[in-house]
Amino acid sequence: MILDINDITFSYKSRAVIEEISFSVREGELVAILGRNGAGKTTLLKCLNRILTPKTGTVLVEGLDTRTMRPLQMARTIGWVPQQAEAVMMTVYDVVLLGRKPHFIWSPANEDHQMVEQALTTVGIEHLALRSADELSGGELQLVQIARALAQDPRIILFDEPTSSLDIHNELRLMQTIRTVIHQSKRSALIAVHDLNLALRFSDAFLLLKEGRIFAAGGREIITEATIREVYDIEVRVIEVEGSPLVIPVQ
Repeated sequence: MILDINDITFSYKSRAVIEEISFSVREGELVAILGRNGAGKTTLLKCLNRILTPKTGTVLVEGLDTRTMRPLQMARTIGWVPQQAEAVMMTVYDVVLLGRKPHFIWSPANEDHQMVEQALTTVGIEHLALRSADELSGGELQLVQIARALAQDPRIILFDEPTSSLDIHNELRLMQTIRTVIHQSKRSALIAVHDLNLALRFSDAFLLLKEGRIFAAGGREIITEATIREVYDIEVRVIEVEGSPLVIPVQ
């Protein structure tokens, strides 16, 4: 396993947000984290990269406890794409180049520039390279942040609702890109996402959270009408369309 999470609990003051979370992620696996608003999806991701410090439990990356890792080592190991991208007064190219900062001390080498160009092309925003980031739309900014994470070249990438600002075309294109990159590079990724059908189409495994705890974990077989009813408090039908499950609300 590339990532092992054991008994993670986190609280804001006296209020527990996630409790006793344990699961593993394989190399080359794309895991969707699902659940209602407030279920703890973002908090869990932030505990994995130590933006937040869990009250209990351990996070192991290839057997190494993240509590023993220096910030530079963490940056080379775990990438982070937050839900809200900041519009800074820098060119898109320079924003993505910041993803290479953990890999050089004084100035970027040719390899760093090659990684930036590759990331821009992979995400499909090479035409924005010389634009100022503060001139971009919310969806374009999100793509820039994703390119930055790819340029960082970590073993694991954490995405917090990466498609929330995207239209359906870019939504599908981005998820396909993430899936392809993860599978081909043998990285792993965890994605907090609200769209069940998007998750079902592109993810390899699923983690369903309910009130801060794991309700179900596994492959597509756990995405059933009964499970969705329990987690989301809504009636749905799950049907098969062109070999992929499709969730349809009925109320």
